[in-house]
Amino acid sequence: MDARWRQIRVELVTPTWWVRGGVTGPEVAWVRAAEETGTEHAERAAGFIADSPGFLIAVARSLGLEENAEADVRLVQLGGPSLSPLTTLWRWRRAGTSVHETGTEPLPVSQYEVTDLSTGEVESVHLAGDVVLAAPGIELTDLESPPNLLG
Repeated sequence: MDARWRQIRVELVTPTWWVRGGVTGPEVAWVRAAEETGTEHAERAAGFIADSPGFLIAVARSLGLEENAEADVRLVQLGGPSLSPLTTLWRWRRAGTSVHETGTEPLPVSQYEVTDLSTGEVESVHLAGDVVLAAPGIELTDLESPPNLLG
């Protein structure tokens, strides 16, 4: 990530496929391969989205949404064991922030409503700084250290 949370360098690897890429201005560019030599691709999009919770944090932070604001964002979704790319359009809405008391200091948790505009399906993502507390397929059960509460 750079200072504006753009995905400058991304690498995903499965047992048989790999993808390397990043944001290049208004596009994302990537190479996808099953062997040594891959095929280059580019798409007008703001970044990537994949199974890792880090992608949710990167997208949310790059949008910099105020409370109750929303933005449509075009992303290249990399899925499955073959890391198949699919360009998708999502609407991210910062639905609110709640504060949870902890043993040291209050913990602000931002809730995002994320809508897949191709299906209309809405899911919730809960972030505390640089940690995904809950999202589809993700439930935080333990944390080694407190989240980094980014500005």
